[in-house]
Amino acid sequence: MSRKSHPHESAALHVSGEASYADDLREAAGTLYAAVGMSESAHANIRSMDLAAVKASAGVVAVLTAKDIPGINDCGPIIKDDPILADGLVQYIGQAVFVVVAESYMQARRAATKAVIDYDELPAVLKPLDAKAAESFVAPPMQLVRGSPQEKLANSPNRNSGTLSVGGQEQFYLEGQISYVIPKEDNQFHVYCSTQHPTEMQHAVAHALKLYFNQVLVETRRMGGGFGGKESQSAIFACLAAICANHLNRPVKLRLDRDDDMMITGKRHCFEYDYDIGFDDDGKILAAKIEMVTRAGYSADLSVPVATRAVCHFDNAYYLSDVDIAAFCAKTNTQSNTAFRGFGGPQGAIAIEYLIDNIARILGKDPLDIRKINYYGKTSRNTTPYGQTVEDNVIHELTAEIEASSDYHQRHSEIQAFNKTSPILKKGLALTPLKFGISFNVVHFNQAGALVHVYVDGSILVNHGGTEMGQGLNTKVAQVVSHVLGVDLGIVRATPTDTSKVANTSATAASTGTDLNGKAAENAALKIRKRLCDLFVERFGGEVDDILFADNNVRNGSHEISFNELVEQAYLERIQLWSDGFYKTPELNWNKDTLTGRPFYYYAYGASVSEVLIDTLTGEWKLLRADLLHDAGNSINPAIDMGQVEGAFIQGMGWLTTEELKWTPKGKLATHAPSTYKIPAVNDCPDDLRVKLFDNKSKFDTIMRSKAVGEPPLLLGFSVFFAIRDAIASVADYTQNPELNAPATPEAILSAITGLQQP
Repeated sequence: MSRKSHPHESAALHVSGEASYADDLREAAGTLYAAVGMSESAHANIRSMDLAAVKASAGVVAVLTAKDIPGINDCGPIIKDDPILADGLVQYIGQAVFVVVAESYMQARRAATKAVIDYDELPAVLKPLDAKAAESFVAPPMQLVRGSPQEKLANSPNRNSGTLSVGGQEQFYLEGQISYVIPKEDNQFHVYCSTQHPTEMQHAVAHALKLYFNQVLVETRRMGGGFGGKESQSAIFACLAAICANHLNRPVKLRLDRDDDMMITGKRHCFEYDYDIGFDDDGKILAAKIEMVTRAGYSADLSVPVATRAVCHFDNAYYLSDVDIAAFCAKTNTQSNTAFRGFGGPQGAIAIEYLIDNIARILGKDPLDIRKINYYGKTSRNTTPYGQTVEDNVIHELTAEIEASSDYHQRHSEIQAFNKTSPILKKGLALTPLKFGISFNVVHFNQAGALVHVYVDGSILVNHGGTEMGQGLNTKVAQVVSHVLGVDLGIVRATPTDTSKVANTSATAASTGTDLNGKAAENAALKIRKRLCDLFVERFGGEVDDILFADNNVRNGSHEISFNELVEQAYLERIQLWSDGFYKTPELNWNKDTLTGRPFYYYAYGASVSEVLIDTLTGEWKLLRADLLHDAGNSINPAIDMGQVEGAFIQGMGWLTTEELKWTPKGKLATHAPSTYKIPAVNDCPDDLRVKLFDNKSKFDTIMRSKAVGEPPLLLGFSVFFAIRDAIASVADYTQNPELNAPATPEAILSAITGLQQP
C-alpha cells in the first residue's frame, strides 16, 4: 500500500459543527443533570456532612453519597484504592464527596457549593520527595540493574552527578469529561461516555451497580481530545452518572465545568531525578545510575505502568552497558496522576538527554557528537537494559538526514558567532533523537477485534474496539478495509465504538490504536475477500491468487466484474458478507518482577532540530525554527501522520516550557483554568516549521508496514528545551551546565542564568 493522504473522516463535520460529541446528543425525555461536591481539604477525616442546604436548593432532585452506591465503591483501574465517592476520608482537594442531581446543569452546580462539611484535618504530603522521605508509596519501588554500574562509576575517568526536576502536565482536552447514562428495560444501562477505554467504563459501571457486564453498553462516537486523561479517569464520572440514573431510574448527564475537571482529574506525572553518570574522554557513557521519584497522587491509578515505561525509556536511543535505574511512585495528597501521551516514556528519556547535554559541555564538545557516539549499534551494542534486542535501528540514517537537511553544523557556527556579539539576546540550537517502544507493557492488552459488514449495494461498515479522539484512527482503519477490498474510501464508514459489538477491548492508548484495530479490521476484510474470490473462481474460472481487487472492480487476466455486482451475486448465493476479525501482537513477553523481556513489538524513531532566541533580562524566549523528521514506517495516511507529528511536537514543547502546575501550601491546585494554565498558542509555533516523514517501511509485520505515530513524536519537543539550555549556556561561554528544570518558564530561565558564574 503506497502512501496516500486522505482527509480525516470527520473533518467536514468538525469544521461545520455537525460532528456530535457526547454533550450534543439529543437528550431523552426526563433527563437530569449531575454535579460533583468536592473536598476542600487535602487530607482529613470527615467529622460531619450537612447536605440540607444542598437538598433544599432550587431544582434539586437527589443528593447521593457513598452509602447510595449499590455495588463496589471503587473505580481504580489496577489497584482498588480509588473510591468513586469519599467515604469518611478525603485525600486531596477536589476529591468527589457527594453528587447532586437537579433539573438543570446550573442548578446542580449551584447546589453542589452549599454543603457544610466539618473536617478533622490530617497531615498532608504534597511533594513527591517528601513522600519518598516518609516512605509513602502507592506501590513497591522498582529497580532495574544491568552490569556493574557502581564499580564502573567508581572507575570512570569522568563523572557527573546532580538532580533534575521535570513538571507534570494537564491534558487540556478541548472536550471535558462527560458521561450520559440512560436506563433501559430489564435493568440495563446505555452509557454515552467520552472515554478512551469503553470496556473499562463498562466494567467500572457494572461493578458500581452490581450488574453483569452484559447489562451495561458503553458507546463512544468521538472525543474532543483525550491524550490519556480519558483512559482510566473517565470512570469516576461514568460511575457517578450511572449511580444517579440507577437511583432515580431517569437519564442523567454529568458534564464537568473546566475548573472542576482540572481540580478533580490527574495529570502527567512530574518526576524528580537524582543522577550519577560516568564517561570517558570521548564522551562514551560507561555507567549510569538514576533514581526517579514520581508524583503518583493519592491513589495508584496507572502510576506503576507509567513508572515502568519510564524505566524502559531511560535509554532512549543510547546503549547503556552498566546501569542502575530505580523508580518510586510517591503517594501524595494531590490529584491521582494518570496516563498522558507518552505514558512515562518522555519522562524517562528526557533524563538521559539531560545527562548527554551535561557530558558535552563538560568535555567542550558538540552535544550531537556525544549523542552519536552513544547511539545503539546495528549488530553490537544493541541490547536494551531490559534485555530486548534493537532489531530495527534507523537512528543513524535518520540523524544523518536531518543533520544535513537542517544545515545543523552551519547554523551551529553562525549561532555561536551571533552570541559573541549579542550581550542581551542569545540564540540556542539543539538536535535531539528519539527511540520509542510500541506496545502495551501488559502483554494481554495487545489484542483487538473488529467487524466488517458488506451490504448488498457494495457499501461497507466497519466497527472496531478503538476510539476516535481526533487522531484519525477511524480514517486509517477505513483505509485499510478500502485497500483490502479494492473500493473507494468514500463507501467505507466507521461506526461508533460500542461494547455490545466488539467485546473485551483494550484502551486506545500506547500508540497501538491503528496497529491493533487496523490489523483486526484487515483480518475481517480478508475473510470476506476470500469468500468473494471463491465465488469469482466458481463463476469465471482462474486461480484465486490471480484475482485483483482494485478500482471498485474484481478481475483476473480474463474477466472483470464490478465489486457491487460480485457482492450482489454473493448475496443471492447466500454467501456470508460480514465477518469478525481479530489480532494479537506477536513476540511479546514481559516479566514485571525482573523488569526484563520484550515489552515492545518494534520501535519508532525520530529527531528534531530547534533554534530559539532568549532575552537574558526577562527570560522570555521564542522558537525561531524547528525541523522535524519522524519515522512513521510506510505511512497509511501521511497528512494525518504529519498532523500528529506537528501536534505532538508542540504539546511536548508546552510540557517542557510553558505549562506549569502549581499547588497552594494547603494543597489546592492553583492552575485550574485557562487563565492560570498556559498551553502553547498560535504565536508559540515557529514561523519556520519543517516537517517530514522518514522513508522507512517497518521491518515487522505491522499494519501495511506502517508505524505508530501518536505518542513517539511528543519527544521531538525535547530539542526546544535543550536549545533554550544551549542559549543560556552561551552566557557563560558554554563552559558551565545551566541548572535548568522543566518547565523552562521565563522565571526558570532567569534562575538558570543567575546561577551561572559569569565570565
